[in-house]
Amino acid sequence: MNAFLISTAIVALAEIGDKTQLLAFLLAAKFRRPWPIVLGIFAATVANHAFAAALGSWLTTLLGPQALRWVLGLSFIAMALWTLIPDKLDEGDARLPRLGVFGATLVAFFLAEMGDKTQVATVALAAQYQALAAVVAGTTLGMMVANVPAVLLGERIAQRMPVRLVHGIAAALFAALGVATLFGAGAALGF
Repeated sequence: MNAFLISTAIVALAEIGDKTQLLAFLLAAKFRRPWPIVLGIFAATVANHAFAAALGSWLTTLLGPQALRWVLGLSFIAMALWTLIPDKLDEGDARLPRLGVFGATLVAFFLAEMGDKTQVATVALAAQYQALAAVVAGTTLGMMVANVPAVLLGERIAQRMPVRLVHGIAAALFAALGVATLFGAGAALGF
């Protein structure tokens, strides 16, 4: 249960102001059809994060416990720093294929999420918890918690969201996970 809850919280917080959330705003403004967009985001996230979690689980077979602890601890601390850097939506991310609303969202979100901080976090969380299904479910729920309101409410919530505060909280969670992992304190807490 820890893997699911922590994965959900970290990704939901890290996604606020992320380029994929900016993409969700863009898609909602362009198409004005929220449900195919939401379904496209869900499908893209499940596919992308399942791949990332599988990679994280595979990494645990390559590294010994001590090396894995250091790699994960330092990765979580790096994620804390990365979370504090504001994202911008590149023009390349905004190009939409002519595949309909669902298809455009699926392709755009899947590609935008490649190498994104939430995908990297999914790799690290899967390696940390070794609970692939719980991590994928949690990170997917976190993405939906952050992006569904962006699609449904758009600009009305974008202007009111304290993005810096939310990023600070996400960075603090990543840093706490990193420190706990490095010092072995995380084992007692389930990470």
